[in-house]
Amino acid sequence: MRTAQNIADSVRSLLLDAPVVGRDDVGQAIDSVFNQIVIGGDNLPNEGQLRDAVQDRMLGFGVLQPLLDNPEIEEIWVNKPNQVFYAIQSAVHILDCQLSDDEIRTLTLRMLRSSGRRVDTSLPFADAILPDGSRLHVVIPDVTARHWSINIRKFPQAVLTIADLEACGTLAVKAAGILREAVAQGQNILISGATHSGKTTVLCALMAELPAETRLVSCEETFELRSNLRDWVAMQARQPNLEGNGEIPLRRLVKEALRMRPDRLVVGEVREGEALDLLIAMNSGVAGACTIHANSAAAAITKLCTLPLLAGPNIAAPFVRDTVGSAVNLVVHCTLGSDGCRRVTEIAEVEPVVDSIPTVRRIWP
Repeated sequence: MRTAQNIADSVRSLLLDAPVVGRDDVGQAIDSVFNQIVIGGDNLPNEGQLRDAVQDRMLGFGVLQPLLDNPEIEEIWVNKPNQVFYAIQSAVHILDCQLSDDEIRTLTLRMLRSSGRRVDTSLPFADAILPDGSRLHVVIPDVTARHWSINIRKFPQAVLTIADLEACGTLAVKAAGILREAVAQGQNILISGATHSGKTTVLCALMAELPAETRLVSCEETFELRSNLRDWVAMQARQPNLEGNGEIPLRRLVKEALRMRPDRLVVGEVREGEALDLLIAMNSGVAGACTIHANSAAAAITKLCTLPLLAGPNIAAPFVRDTVGSAVNLVVHCTLGSDGCRRVTEIAEVEPVVDSIPTVRRIWP
């Protein structure tokens, strides 16, 4: 019985001696192999599906390609050869397929190739962006027990606006008005929430409210933010090379961004010492925004008062608390509901407190 895998193997054999292989060469080789199958008398009642599957293996990302092409799917992850999961509106499904370890490895390396990122035993983690804008995260043994682990987070191709978030129920009308006013006033905004609660989507919607002449500079671990602004510089961190050199951490990007005349500085997510550099920027007159993992608006401020201490041993906690209290204006908290819907559930103002962690005052709801 002809399968997509053994037909793909025949195509690869046909291309084995070619010095350079392009997309056209692969397409011609696929046509040639299918012609040979038909001439040989094999009946292919599902030829169209087989062709698509072979092309996915040769030019796309194999069995994962249909999942990547499905706009309803939000996330895809692979734990082991017989465990390929995907999520639609936070409901988890499993794909009926059997992959080998070699196939998973080949797919992963193909996905990493376009981004220039790498993964090996000396660097067993990798973050990258796929050609369609999805974020790829890879972990390999011996950090994982046996199999390569893959996570692919997909993002909307279009930039959602505050009006779009109102229409889909993520934002209440009053909350949307508060956020529009905050952006117009150039307030510094912290967006908090758990994983997959919609923080980046809300941040992009706020960026979409910026005036057309705004110069935006953004810093991220991997490219996720989207903006339609004409004057936008997007930067991402860089991993070290094989010799351990050339790393560019997020802290360096934030420092460099301040030399680029930003009207707005956006950091995709603060996790470590880069929080200090962002706070200093906000406190020096550069309007900024970022996301942070936290369970509430109050917890977000407490965490933001802790992260800058990771920047070095000489960072004083009272200085950080005072800077947070004077720099951050608003906290927007996002929640993923049990119904799979993402909503902004809290907006709070930050109120500085002398010699203590700043407090938050809920202004909505």
